[in-house]
Amino acid sequence: MRIALGVEYDGSAFHGWQKQPRGNTVQDALQAALSKIAGLPVAVVCAGRTDAGVHATAQVVHFDTRVERPLSAWVRGTNTYLPAAVAVRWAHPVTDDFHARFSAYARCYRYLLINRQQRTGVWHGRAGWYHHPLDVEIMQQAAAMLLGEHDFSAFRAADCQARTPVRTIRTADVQRSGEMIVFDFEAGAYLHHMVRNLVGSLVYVGQGKHPPEWIGHLLTLRDRRLAAPTFPAAGLYLVAVRYQPLWGLPVSEDSFLPGISGL
Repeated sequence: MRIALGVEYDGSAFHGWQKQPRGNTVQDALQAALSKIAGLPVAVVCAGRTDAGVHATAQVVHFDTRVERPLSAWVRGTNTYLPAAVAVRWAHPVTDDFHARFSAYARCYRYLLINRQQRTGVWHGRAGWYHHPLDVEIMQQAAAMLLGEHDFSAFRAADCQARTPVRTIRTADVQRSGEMIVFDFEAGAYLHHMVRNLVGSLVYVGQGKHPPEWIGHLLTLRDRRLAAPTFPAAGLYLVAVRYQPLWGLPVSEDSFLPGISGL
């Protein structure tokens, strides 16, 4: 049978999601815990492969198994074997044609940025930080230029292996709540480091280094060297993965910050 799971994790101490030779990935930890519950090796497939230091409140994975266990075992049982920074939130049986990655039609990322002169202590590892005052209204104007289908080469990491730089952004929003600035993005798929690169360039606009129209120029010029540096991973969260209702999955999203409108 095939089981889908909702998973959350603090990515600070992990080398990203995807299993790799040096170990210490979220996938390593989850597979090891599930294998103890199943009594057999278990391999999982995720909806979004997050990088080192990136967090998730609503990651979705699936795995196949020949053994039957109560759904509670795949949740509470698995959690007993997981490190404290990783937790399974729900389990749901799905048909064999469900795929955590390919069945998803959208993924939502949220970047949290502390905007004050002093660095943060409480939010260390869980939010970015920028000391110059930022104009959120101007950043929102710039973010609006990202909506729709574009060539995002200017916001693509050099080692990105995607076959095409063309992506479609459905949501690009910037809001402030006190000292916290929240960036929300929704798209079907992303390029490597795309969200962190977008945040970096929007921050440049918010500081007054460039007008909002600069974002449109970057899209047109398609040159990564002209955009701002990549922002740190600490503030980035996968907060929702969207699927069609036919799969019957729990709503896989998390508004995450009270007082700030959800996705």
